[in-house]
Amino acid sequence: MSDRLPPLTALRAFEAAARHLSFAKAADELGVTPAALSFQIKSLEEHLGQQVFHRHNRAVTLTEAGRALSPGVTNGFNELQSAWVTAKRLGDNTTLTVTAGPALTAKWLAPRLYEFARAHPEIDLRFSATLRTMDLERDEVDVAIRFGYGQDDGLYSVPVREEWLTPVMTPALAEEYSTPESLIKAPLIHDDSLDFLRPRCDWPAWFRAVGIAHRPEHGTHFSNADHAIDAAVAGMGVALGRRAMIIGDLLEGRLVAPFKTAIQTAARFRFLCLKGAETRPQIAAFRDWFLAETAKTAHISDAFEIIPVESLPPE
Repeated sequence: MSDRLPPLTALRAFEAAARHLSFAKAADELGVTPAALSFQIKSLEEHLGQQVFHRHNRAVTLTEAGRALSPGVTNGFNELQSAWVTAKRLGDNTTLTVTAGPALTAKWLAPRLYEFARAHPEIDLRFSATLRTMDLERDEVDVAIRFGYGQDDGLYSVPVREEWLTPVMTPALAEEYSTPESLIKAPLIHDDSLDFLRPRCDWPAWFRAVGIAHRPEHGTHFSNADHAIDAAVAGMGVALGRRAMIIGDLLEGRLVAPFKTAIQTAARFRFLCLKGAETRPQIAAFRDWFLAETAKTAHISDAFEIIPVESLPPE
C-alpha cells in the first residue's frame, strides 16, 4: 500500500466533516455541495483503503481509522494556517498589531498613542487589550507588552524600566493623611492584580519599608490596576500605585505621592516580538517610540527612595 497522501482537498473535506460529524455542515463551511464533499471523502477512503466514516441515515460517525486520522489532520491544517499567516505578515510593513494588558492600555498607552499615530501615519495600528497571554505566532500579533518576571524563551525581549509602587491619593486626601503613620487609619485601596508577585508588593510591604509594623485588614479591593487608580482619583481612598499606572495622574495633578518611599519589584514590563521580527519597519518604529516615551518620565523616579522588596525584613 502506497504512503502517498491523498489530495489536499480530500483531506480538507475529511477534516471539516470529522469536526462537524456532518457532511452537510462541512460542505456549507467549505462552500461546496454535499455531493462534492462526499466525492472527496470517497477519494480519501480509496487512497486509505478503508472507510473513515460510518454512514447512518441522518448522521455520520468516525470509524477507528477515522478517529486515528482526525487529530493529525486537524493539527496539520492548523500548522499550515499558522505558517501561511506568518509568511503573509512578513510581507506587510504597514499593519502593526499590539497586545497589552487592559490597565497599561488605559493608563499609559492610550493617552500617548496619538503621538505614534501622528509620527507614523503609514502604519495601521491595531490594539488588543487583554490579560490573555497571546501566542505571537498563532494569534496574528506582532508585539506584546507583558508584565512579569520574563519567561521569554525564543522571543526578542527588551526589558523596560523598573516598576515601583508608592501611595497615591488626591490632593485633598493628602492634607488629611500627611504622615505614613496616618495611613493606618486611611481608607486603603488594594490592587489584587499584583498578588502573583513574590515577594509580595502590597501594603504590608510598604509599611515595613517605612518602619511601621501594620497589616491592613480592611479596604477596597480591585482585580484591575487601572480600576484601583481610578478609585483613588475619585477620592475613594489611598492606592498603592505602580509607576506605569500613576505617572499620567501625577503629572496632571489628579493624584499626589506625598511619601517619597517606594518599593520595587523585580517584575518588569517587556517589549516582545518574534526573534528576527524586530527589524521589520513598523515593529522597530513602535519599539523605538515605546522606549523613548518611557524615558520621558524617567526623572520621576529620582524623587523617591526606591527600596527593592527583596531587601525588606520578613513579616
